[in-house]
Amino acid sequence: MSKFLISFPSWAMTASGAELEAAGQDARAVIEDAKRAGVYVFAGGIDEDVAPVRVSASGAVSEGGYPDGPVINGGFAVLELPTREDAVHWASRLASACRCDQELRVFMFDPAS
Repeated sequence: MSKFLISFPSWAMTASGAELEAAGQDARAVIEDAKRAGVYVFAGGIDEDVAPVRVSASGAVSEGGYPDGPVINGGFAVLELPTREDAVHWASRLASACRCDQELRVFMFDPAS
């Protein structure tokens, strides 16, 4: 089994008003289905009202993320699934629920996880 990241950046979510509320309800329903199916690991959204900080190996903290890196925001789900085809299926369900495309990535295997 592999862990898959299904995500979207904030700018991809163009729904507003009642449509945004319906998208939230539909996405939560897909997540509940993932929980019932036993494939749910974690899901959520990045709180964009809280600025990121970068922490060095020495423990020093600086405001902001990597200066040349992409802004990381939006929503995501981590699901543990047997195949990429299963991951595409769940990503498709979330894309439909969220009314926006989802990006699908696989985590490298970690024998300690």
